Amino acid sequence: MVKISGVNTAARLRAAGLSAAQIRRLAENGTLRSLRTGVYAPAALVDSVAGEPATAHLLQAAAAIAATRSRAVASHRSAAIAHGLSLVRPSPAGRIELTRDPGDQGSRSRRPGVLLHVAALPTGDITRIRRVPVTSVGRTVVDLARTLPFAEGVAVADSALRAGQTSPDELDTVLARCARWPGSQRARRVAAFADPLAESVLESISRAAFHELGLPAPELQAWVGDDEDIVGRVDFLWREHRTIAEADGAIKYTQPAQALAQLNRDARLRAAGYEVVHFTWREITRVPAQVVDAIRTAFRRGDGTRCA
Repeated sequence: MVKISGVNTAARLRAAGLSAAQIRRLAENGTLRSLRTGVYAPAALVDSVAGEPATAHLLQAAAAIAATRSRAVASHRSAAIAHGLSLVRPSPAGRIELTRDPGDQGSRSRRPGVLLHVAALPTGDITRIRRVPVTSVGRTVVDLARTLPFAEGVAVADSALRAGQTSPDELDTVLARCARWPGSQRARRVAAFADPLAESVLESISRAAFHELGLPAPELQAWVGDDEDIVGRVDFLWREHRTIAEADGAIKYTQPAQALAQLNRDARLRAAGYEVVHFTWREITRVPAQVVDAIRTAFRRGDGTRCA
C-alpha cells in the first residue's frame, strides 16, 4: 500500500505507484481531498488544519505551488498570513499569492485563484513553514510595502517589528537587493516610518494618516502624569501641544464598564491639563481629515492652556 503524506500532484501519486483509478477511488471514498485540479492531500491533514486559518491558507499555498510545477514560493499576502503579520485587508477569499524567479522553467499558465508574481528570489529571502517555501518576514514586509498603499504597508511593517520577526537592518538588506524594483521608493518610506510601538493595525493606519495629512509625529504609548499621579498610558501624545489622541476599538462601546473607565480616565487627563481626542476605525479610514482637524483644534486649545 502506498503511503500518502503531504500535498501531492496526481502525477507524483502515479509515480509513487498509484493508478489513475486508485487515485479516483481514494478521492471518492474521502481518503484523499482535492485541493485544486490535479492536487491532493490526505483528508486527515486537511481536517487537522480546518480550525487554523493561517495553516489552512498555507496548505492551499502548497497546493498552488504544486500545481505550478515550479519552485515558486508563497509571498505577499499569503506569506503575511503564514507569518501571522497584520493586514488591513485580508486576501480575497481563496486567493493565493506566489512568487517565482524569472529563470524558473515551471508552468506559466494562469491558475484559478492564484496571483503569480515574477521576481528574483535570493536564498536569503526564502524560509520554510511546515516545509512550505515562503518569503522571509523581511522580504514579505518589503514586497507588501512596495505593492500596497502606504498605510497598509506600515501596518504590516509595524506588526513585524512589534513581534520581533524582523529588524530595521534586515529590512535595509532586503531593500538594497530590490533597489530598482517597482515600488521600492515607497517601501523605503514604509521601512523608515515603521515603529514597533504601534500596538495594532488601527494605531498603524492612524499614525500613517497623521503623517500624510501633515501632523507632527506623536509619541506612541506614552505615559502621562508624574511620579505621584500616573494617569495612564495613551496611544498618541503631542506633549508640546498638551494633546492626546486615542484610537478606540469597538469593545469600548460594547462593554459599559470599559466605557465608564474611559470616561473617568479622560476626566483625569483633562484635569491634568490635556486635551483628549477620540476617534474610531470608521472615522480614520473614511474621514481622516476630520480626525486631523479635531486634533489640530485640540492643539490650539492645548497651546492656549500652556501659555495661560
